[in-house]
Amino acid sequence: MAAHMRMKSPGRSFAIVERRDQIGGTWDLFRYPGIRSDSDMHTLGFDFEPWRHEKSIADGPSILDYLNRIADERDIRRHIHFGQKVVSADFRPDEARWHVTVESEDGERKLMTANFLYLGSGYYDYDDPYDAGFDFSKFEGKVVHPQFWPEDMDYSGKNVVVIGSGATAVTIVPSMADKAAKVTMLQRTPTWMFSRPAKDAVANFLRKILPEKTAYAITRFKNIKMQDFSFKMARNKPEKVKEGLHKRIEKALGKDFDREAFTPPYDPWDQRLCLVPDNDLFDAMKAGKADIVTGNIERFEKEGVRLKSGELLPADIIVTATGLKLAVAGKIAISVAGEPVDFSQRYYYKGCMFSNLPNLAVVFGYLNASWTLRADINSDYICRVLNHMEATGTDLATPVLTAEEEAKIEDDNIFDFSSGYIQRAMHIMPKSAKAYPWRLNQEYVFDRKMLKDGPVEDGLLTFTKVGANAVQRDEQLEAAE
Repeated sequence: MAAHMRMKSPGRSFAIVERRDQIGGTWDLFRYPGIRSDSDMHTLGFDFEPWRHEKSIADGPSILDYLNRIADERDIRRHIHFGQKVVSADFRPDEARWHVTVESEDGERKLMTANFLYLGSGYYDYDDPYDAGFDFSKFEGKVVHPQFWPEDMDYSGKNVVVIGSGATAVTIVPSMADKAAKVTMLQRTPTWMFSRPAKDAVANFLRKILPEKTAYAITRFKNIKMQDFSFKMARNKPEKVKEGLHKRIEKALGKDFDREAFTPPYDPWDQRLCLVPDNDLFDAMKAGKADIVTGNIERFEKEGVRLKSGELLPADIIVTATGLKLAVAGKIAISVAGEPVDFSQRYYYKGCMFSNLPNLAVVFGYLNASWTLRADINSDYICRVLNHMEATGTDLATPVLTAEEEAKIEDDNIFDFSSGYIQRAMHIMPKSAKAYPWRLNQEYVFDRKMLKDGPVEDGLLTFTKVGANAVQRDEQLEAAE
């Protein structure tokens, strides 16, 4: 959003409030072995900044380099307030201002104000991962959750059991296999996996013969189309997609591979597919350094995990890759004139604002494509909104949904994914209608066109003015440059 404002709303001052001591979010917080993207960086990256690395499936440090370069080259870093946790944000309609309470690491609180609030706070709980309720009291080894990986973790020559079958587990298992004696991925149910090269041959070829930005744009277009095609194919012809996925695994593991271990009880893209770059997981399995066991846990014993089948999986280290816990609005207490906002009672507006909630935008990315694709189009759209407010001299931008119109809305469960972390959070998620614009749409190409070319004044997003702001200049979030 800051980069888009630099380019498209340069007259506006801004500040970024960052809870951590450095930028990066997930890529700074997660330090487990092999931390990497599970989407290609030509679509997970931003539209304005080409991805220059040879590998399009990138590791965490490479992604951090990318983000840091953007912050520094675009003069964004000096606008970031590090070590500041946003506790609450109250919108005062009579002032057309957000009063934001932030807390520093030493517990000191202070008030900041802003005309507009843009939440880039992610989608999961940074403090508490999902707790599967395991009892490890009798286990004498070490237990670690990937979200809080110890810096001094030594797993050389150890037997490791990784509980889970999602993207985190599929990343950790082959990464630990090089040093560990044996790594076992224990799954209750299998996950659909697909392998692809970590390097995008087309992208690397285009970079040699075309200007960097042109090569990036072409590769990005190609990969967006491929993501869209793959998702629709999975929904329309699931059996054909299943066959294709199994063929790839068979090519990597041989005809005798355990098909049941790679056949979930749901169709592809009912949950996100797990990426296996360069067959790393399959190679570790062929080398005898890793394996996959499907079963239910009976209990944790002194020496490992006892399954209900009676089998004991020996373990010196247990990694609980059991999933995330979702959080709305970064767990910030959002209110309007002191009245708490219940997001589960608000409808998404064009996937970036909420019904009857003024001067607030959010990013909740795509479930069926690279997450950050929505970050670009939302940022671009909100710049259009800000510019319209400035041109018309208005203070409030509110997506208005009347009670009469809301009664006509037909709700749609756009989170039709069976993933546990999605299902566990359904009760806190905002509403989504079947019809645009009151929905969090899951089709990037459509959304991009609507947000870029559709009118800002559409009869639903209203622009109004209030009286003079009763706030002193030195209380502002950041003084204008």
